[in-house]
Amino acid sequence: MPTNSTRLSLDPRARLGRRAGRRFLIEWMAIGCLGIAVILFCSLGRLSASVDHLVYDRFLSLRAQPLRPDIVVIEIDNASVVQLGRWPWPRSVHARLLEQLAKAKPAAVIYDVLFTETNAEDAELARAVALSPTYLPVLLTSPDSAGRRTVVEPVTPLAHAAAGLGHINFEVDSDGIVRSVAQFEGDADSRWPQLMLSAARSVGRGATQPGAANPATARLATDDGGEGRFLIPFGPNAENFTKLSFASVLDGDVPADQLRGRIVLIGVTASGLYDRFATPVSGDLGPLPGVYIHANVLNTLLSSRQIEPVESWVLLLVSLVPLSVLLAGFLVLSPRRSLLLTAGLGLFATAGSAALLYGARLWMSPVPAILGLVAVYPIWNWRRLEMTMAYLRGELQRLADEPHLLPETPQRRREFGGDVLEQHMALMAQAAQRVQDMKRFVWDSLDSMPEPILVSDVSGVVLLSNHAAKAHFARIGALLPDGQSMKDVLGGLTLVKTIDHDDPSDAEHNLLAHAQWPALLDPARGEFAALMAQGVEVRDASGRDYLLRYATCTNVQGETTGWIAGLVDVSALHAAERQREDALRLLSHDMRSPQASILALVEIERSRSEPALGQGLLERIERYARRALTLADDFVQLARAESQAYELEPVNLTDLMIDASDEVWPQAQAKRITLHTETGDEGHEGHEGHEGHWICADRSLMARALVNILNNAVKYSPPDTKVVCRVAGPPSMDMPMAARRVTCTIRDQGYGIPKEQQAGLFERFRRFHATERPEVGGAGLGMAFVKTVVTRHGGDVEVVSAPGEGTAFTIHLPVFDDTQTGTAMAITPRS
Repeated sequence: MPTNSTRLSLDPRARLGRRAGRRFLIEWMAIGCLGIAVILFCSLGRLSASVDHLVYDRFLSLRAQPLRPDIVVIEIDNASVVQLGRWPWPRSVHARLLEQLAKAKPAAVIYDVLFTETNAEDAELARAVALSPTYLPVLLTSPDSAGRRTVVEPVTPLAHAAAGLGHINFEVDSDGIVRSVAQFEGDADSRWPQLMLSAARSVGRGATQPGAANPATARLATDDGGEGRFLIPFGPNAENFTKLSFASVLDGDVPADQLRGRIVLIGVTASGLYDRFATPVSGDLGPLPGVYIHANVLNTLLSSRQIEPVESWVLLLVSLVPLSVLLAGFLVLSPRRSLLLTAGLGLFATAGSAALLYGARLWMSPVPAILGLVAVYPIWNWRRLEMTMAYLRGELQRLADEPHLLPETPQRRREFGGDVLEQHMALMAQAAQRVQDMKRFVWDSLDSMPEPILVSDVSGVVLLSNHAAKAHFARIGALLPDGQSMKDVLGGLTLVKTIDHDDPSDAEHNLLAHAQWPALLDPARGEFAALMAQGVEVRDASGRDYLLRYATCTNVQGETTGWIAGLVDVSALHAAERQREDALRLLSHDMRSPQASILALVEIERSRSEPALGQGLLERIERYARRALTLADDFVQLARAESQAYELEPVNLTDLMIDASDEVWPQAQAKRITLHTETGDEGHEGHEGHEGHWICADRSLMARALVNILNNAVKYSPPDTKVVCRVAGPPSMDMPMAARRVTCTIRDQGYGIPKEQQAGLFERFRRFHATERPEVGGAGLGMAFVKTVVTRHGGDVEVVSAPGEGTAFTIHLPVFDDTQTGTAMAITPRS
């Protein structure tokens, strides 16, 4: 069937270099350009200025600003208007207040009231202004069409008496909120500092009270031709300055200590005088009187806490960083992780902006970066959804075009009509039908199994049972298993034994299983899961034996969803095992007895003074009988080594090696071959103290394995040679217990084995040097016995040999673990 080479894949890296890959990259770059354009318009074009202001205002309202305790606000409040009369008051009233303040010796007085019209009381007020360093405002009009601005100063006597003059203009943003102030304003003819700047400079120089001002005021802006505009760091505590009523101070009700050395601001706060402005914290505090805005400006200048907005190009570059990270994430992350990345980058931009505002007093709005992310993410995911739909359609169409694995009724091929969604639904319906067919196939396969099969949920309640299971329980007169627990269904069986292959703790498992039966049948008991996975032998009421095993059902995530129990009838297998035991008994008794009798008759015939048979004939009969007897013995021993359980006990491999050497010593002595045993531990005397040579083994089988190797070494070595037996413990006792090995090496000076014949050394009935050494007898089962015994003890055998250079057999066995319990542990044979 032809395939579509342009079919989309969910992994973009798998599509690079193909048509779909180019399309993917083009879309990715186009979406990236869209995000860049959004950030460009927001950062340079101020498209998001209103949202920037909202975020900035919210940040300011969340954190209180430190206020200087030496700033005092004297309010021309409602109580003062009631007491002193309608506004404006006579200038003599202001003069009396300044005279009262002069007695307290304030650091500076800032009078936020315009005195631009002449009055008969100007001389009196001028004398009062001169008593303290007093700063008066000027009226600076908006620029005309030619850019000129008109300045209306206080009347001449007051202007000459004041310590400084300055403008009190505020910059109102497009939304009507005061957020910034210019330190210098004017035109080409004249420039005026902000009123608070003049006072801050005087206090900073310590003109009135040395050491009282913050040294940071030395960094106040100078007139370099610019405005020196900065953002005012308002806070929810913007009105929390020390405040006094104008009338109270005028009447002398305020102690002089509250004003001595302080910076006093005098301004209108009475309702109806309309000297109020909206600020970033007006949502909590309402419009602020101008005097409090001036107080915040003065506090900012004296504390050097001005907030500086970053340059537009810096905002652009920084806002591109989250967009770049998101675009890179699109290439490697799933949609869910891309969503998490988008939210994380938005939070990171917001947190970074807040950190710069609070810590470095820099305002860099997070809005351009966030809008860039918000513009890119939904469009990208819409395109991914479109690509996914195309991919699913292609895969469903490919699935529909492929021949079904299961038999199905022939259908006329037709094209799906309707819109795209309907086509997808039709393809999905066909795929679902095939899944249902597969489900039916699996059920038919389960039902056709000849062994009883039960399927349960995680709690052990049987959900499914095949036909063989229903027939089995119907035959024994039990209820149908569906809907019952595994423990109740199988509880009528009798435990025979556990099946733990090559496990030294099989005896303990058998005791535990019998003590816990029938609790083992509950699959929800996790402590028995491994035991039931290996299987147990059980017996029903009719005496038939079964192998019962559990297997887990898992989902695609690997989580256990249920259990499968299988009953396999092993009665015929046990019958075959009994027949094998009978055959072994036949070989070990019925065949050995005649051979032993023949040998006895040969000995009797030899003992006669005149034997009836010739000497050569007797020797031949004896050789044949011994060969048959050896063959029977070797075959029986090999069968027992392969099938019977081992009786394990702690033994010293050095002792076994010495016992084996003693048994082979007569044959070696007959050929004048020297047997030499080394323990590998020169630091100890004797072999009884070699704790590192202890193993857990079946003494008789392991001893016979060593005897077989020594017998071969003697048989296949010329006279007057030497056989060296060396036993060595693990090289280091610091090794993990599982890695510790005891080694036994038996090296001869015999004929050697060619390299090409060594691969079949441990096969049954394989003999070597039969042609060139016919006098050497044997059945070819000895080395197969050695391999079987060593392997079932958890060890391995190595052979190093070459013709004419002798042969070295090395056995590696696990060191005895003293944490093993019991002295009679069994290894069961493999089934």
